[in-house]
Amino acid sequence: MLLQACSSTAAPSPPVPRFTQPVVLLGEVHDNAGQHRLRLQAFEGALRQGARPVLAMEQFDRELQPALDRLQAQTNPPPDADAVIRLAPAVAGWNWAYYRPFIALALTYRLPIVAANVSRGEAREVMRNGLAANGYNGAVPDPVLAVLARDIEASHCGMLDHDTARRMALAQVARDQFMARVVEQHAAQGIVLLAGNGHVRTDLGAPRWLSAATRARSVAIGLVEIGDDGTAPYDQRIVTAAQARPDPCAGMRPPAASAAR
Repeated sequence: MLLQACSSTAAPSPPVPRFTQPVVLLGEVHDNAGQHRLRLQAFEGALRQGARPVLAMEQFDRELQPALDRLQAQTNPPPDADAVIRLAPAVAGWNWAYYRPFIALALTYRLPIVAANVSRGEAREVMRNGLAANGYNGAVPDPVLAVLARDIEASHCGMLDHDTARRMALAQVARDQFMARVVEQHAAQGIVLLAGNGHVRTDLGAPRWLSAATRARSVAIGLVEIGDDGTAPYDQRIVTAAQARPDPCAGMRPPAASAAR
């Protein structure tokens, strides 16, 4: 009886994302296990209903595309998900347990796996020389850069100076623009982009850089945690429980400040 009483007061489960368009930009908080389960349910459901999209992943830098293509063309033996994951540098820092099921499904259904990120080295070049010098669109409205810089400063716990945050915002724009290029390239077939929520925001992220025609065939889905400020716009917003994690700012504060908390 106690179990029944507890269950009756439990918060409702968040809905599974709805793939309402052939072009899906599917966000995440990178370490939120519950969000990854919801995303996987949506992806599996789309495949069962006959969708055969390209799978584009932030987890792979674009320099890896030739290796991804060679591995996917291999037939004897055919690649498995772990072979694909081994192509990524060990320093990438992704929890591959969350992404392995997506890769395995892509291999099973013979969906192209496409790298959707730029490397840290390329991002540093953008920070040094600007967007246009590295082949990107440098016409970024100042309010967009200002919001990105503010969010970057916040994510670095206030330990980052404003000028550095502005340069890092340029690197974020480069990533968003490259993701948009990948989406445009494969929009006709249909594509699912796995990326962090910041990259799928409709005001600042990759959707901003899509053509009008592709944007009309796309849906940007943000999976956010309870307590999110609620201001970031998405076509669909799905609120989930927050992932338990240590205070990300604890190691960045001066010792006295950390102790005071």
